[in-house]
Amino acid sequence: MARSGTPRKFPIMTLRTSFARLAAVLPLMLIAACGGSEQAPTTGGSGASDISETITLYTCVSDTTIQPVIEAFEDDNPGATIDLFRAPTADLNARVAGDVRSGGLQADVIWACDPLTMQDYVAQDLLGGWTPETEVAEELRTEDYVGVAVLYMVAVSAEGVTPPESWSDLTGDAYADGVVVPDPGFAASALGALGYFSQDPDFGIEYYQALKDNGAVQVSAPDDVTTGVAEGVYKAGITNANSAYAAQNAGSPIEIVWPEPGAIAIYGPAALAADAADSDTAKAFLTYIASEEGQTVIAEAGSYPALEGVSGPTIPEDASIVFPDWAALADQKDDLLADYQQIFGA
Repeated sequence: MARSGTPRKFPIMTLRTSFARLAAVLPLMLIAACGGSEQAPTTGGSGASDISETITLYTCVSDTTIQPVIEAFEDDNPGATIDLFRAPTADLNARVAGDVRSGGLQADVIWACDPLTMQDYVAQDLLGGWTPETEVAEELRTEDYVGVAVLYMVAVSAEGVTPPESWSDLTGDAYADGVVVPDPGFAASALGALGYFSQDPDFGIEYYQALKDNGAVQVSAPDDVTTGVAEGVYKAGITNANSAYAAQNAGSPIEIVWPEPGAIAIYGPAALAADAADSDTAKAFLTYIASEEGQTVIAEAGSYPALEGVSGPTIPEDASIVFPDWAALADQKDDLLADYQQIFGA
């Protein structure tokens, strides 16, 4: 177990060895160099940019991260404007589905919060076919999209409650009628956690049944989990590290734990819309957020960057981290959610 009491700055890709393990189980993921990658128009910095287009960005990323990124990109490219639609993953999916029913996707770029959501869009031929040149690790990108941020699912406990040392502790008597979980049908990070637990033979979908049998309840989003634990409504819960540290830094009396066998890493990919294949501005934005400059803005805004060498938010020195097998999950999302909903409801 790693607690938040001894955090340090930790570049995400110093975990490169762990990410390498993931490569062995990602046969669907091809490196960008094997796909349609090409250099986007140079923008920002000392070089003048001639991009002058308005593009539409759909994302589930928090305002605290996305607004600084948009501002920095537009400052570097005065002729470019980004119209933003931001919503939780469930609402983002509804927006995309509505676009499709109405004649076509209205976004030029989508920045999602998990690979499963993005893969669904690619399977519908809505996205993909181009990725920027980038130093982001091969394990975090495909020929259709590139990871630009990472979420970690961790545990939080209330003041006066003994923090869990492992995920399995949450099913024990000490946490009876006191655990709260986010809805994987609503939040991408919760979907990633569901994917990991379902695959691990020590947990399986039975883990959620054990939580439910122990009196656990479901709320919509990780922020709801964090707030409920901070207010003492619940003893402990499953949330993401960004939400937990933001609350703790604001004075919430919570303990943050990276439980054994590890916090669950979920990377957030970004992709070009198929109908935006000729948009220099859309390509320039993707190039920017996958670059060292853009990754630095993402990290300074409080999100964990995907690029090696860019320091992000704190991770405890002894933290263990685990990864879902995204390739294996690609065809299981609907079944997993159906199994989950049999336990906790829709």
